[in-house]
Amino acid sequence: MRKTSLKNLVIILAAGATACGGGGSSGGGTVVAPPTSTTPPPSPPSSTACSLRNRQDFAFSVLNEWYLFPETLPSSLDPSPYSTVGAYIDALTATARSQGRDRYFTYITSIAEENAFFSSGATAGFGVRFAFQGSRLFVIESFENAPALTAGIDRGTEILAIGTSETNLVPVSDIIATQGSAGISSALGPNTVGTTRVLRISNAAGTRNVTISKADYNIDPLSSRYGVKVISDGGRQVGYINMRTFISTADNQLRTAFADFRAQGITNIVIDFRYNGGGLVSTAELMGDLLGGNRSTSDIFSITRFRTSKASNNETRRFAPQSQSVSPVKIAFITTGATASASELVMNSFIPYLGVNAALIGSNTFGKPVGQIAVDQSACDDRIRVVAFAKDNSAGQGDYYSGLASNMRTTCAAPDDIGRPLGDPAEASLRSALDFIAGRSCTPVTAGQSPQADGQRPDRRVVPLPKEPNTAQREVPGLF
Repeated sequence: MRKTSLKNLVIILAAGATACGGGGSSGGGTVVAPPTSTTPPPSPPSSTACSLRNRQDFAFSVLNEWYLFPETLPSSLDPSPYSTVGAYIDALTATARSQGRDRYFTYITSIAEENAFFSSGATAGFGVRFAFQGSRLFVIESFENAPALTAGIDRGTEILAIGTSETNLVPVSDIIATQGSAGISSALGPNTVGTTRVLRISNAAGTRNVTISKADYNIDPLSSRYGVKVISDGGRQVGYINMRTFISTADNQLRTAFADFRAQGITNIVIDFRYNGGGLVSTAELMGDLLGGNRSTSDIFSITRFRTSKASNNETRRFAPQSQSVSPVKIAFITTGATASASELVMNSFIPYLGVNAALIGSNTFGKPVGQIAVDQSACDDRIRVVAFAKDNSAGQGDYYSGLASNMRTTCAAPDDIGRPLGDPAEASLRSALDFIAGRSCTPVTAGQSPQADGQRPDRRVVPLPKEPNTAQREVPGLF
């Protein structure tokens, strides 16, 4: 195992979801974390290194050493009844899941796939986020340089039917009625380049059939269309950032955006996290620094807590203001039930400092105050993402498993208005955020309502997740 200092950790705060398929290894792996184990599991013979049983045994050893909730793990669990490593991990984490502390946050993934996504946003697909509303399917966001936007499919488009040709189109309502949401994932096909589907769509241009093929593309963490804006509202200049995901290519984009805000003397900020499922802690920390121009280097951004046996890895991370940092008077965070992890970390970290001047706008967040480290078995392209640490703010506030609405001192309920583009000041959530900054009153978010229960309401939209999500789909809720 390779030792890595905590400051150089590649750790993530990401929502994850259903853990399926994949594998680990019972062989010695690479730990993208600060390992302190003195007795790593022995390497198996090369001919069996990637057998299902050895991968399952490795997953067990990783959880046994690093899992944040060791008291919930079975002392032993026969892996033979489980046909995949993912299913075995789900069984190991069942108790913590029943307690709401690990909602499929521990899983197996591909090293190469994950590295490609976190370094450049690389993935394959149509390049849209979908959301269900009852038995209807809508596009809530469309990514630049991807097939869907090129075909004229953007936010607000409804998908009426799906087929492999115009002769076998099946209405979305029928697919959902007979197969549930899983049927939509199946109908859209695998995430392989060249997979082609015919979609019957409806938007402002009318109803028509569109043939579209999945392709490779990179997700831009800050959209070139609406990722960064300066909005003039009642004579007040407000900086707006729509942050899609926390990946390393966001770092320079954020620095450039905040440098512009600073040059214009902007002190009121809207951060649109409405679909942000999380990602790299390092990028979340940079965002905190860029919002922390009026913070001292002695001020605490976050506190990282590992399990007792790994307490030597605990860390207090303090603000490190940058040359591009702004000093916000007010920050409005736009959120939904898809807002999770690293985005929640940024929000939670400002509660002790801004108080009522930091607001949650929209609806309650997902609720994930814990993060994952990675333990790799490179020979098998396997990475175990294991929940290993919790995050608190300077006031010791954490454990927001039911979302952040109850922690934020100011909240304003607002719908996600997909009838208008993101970044449009007339869009309902952004309008509410601008009203908060202007000092106008609002209706608070119901703090006791969990985002999971809220998503069952017929007037709410819910982002789908395929049965076997790839890395991008874990980090970018609703992506296809």
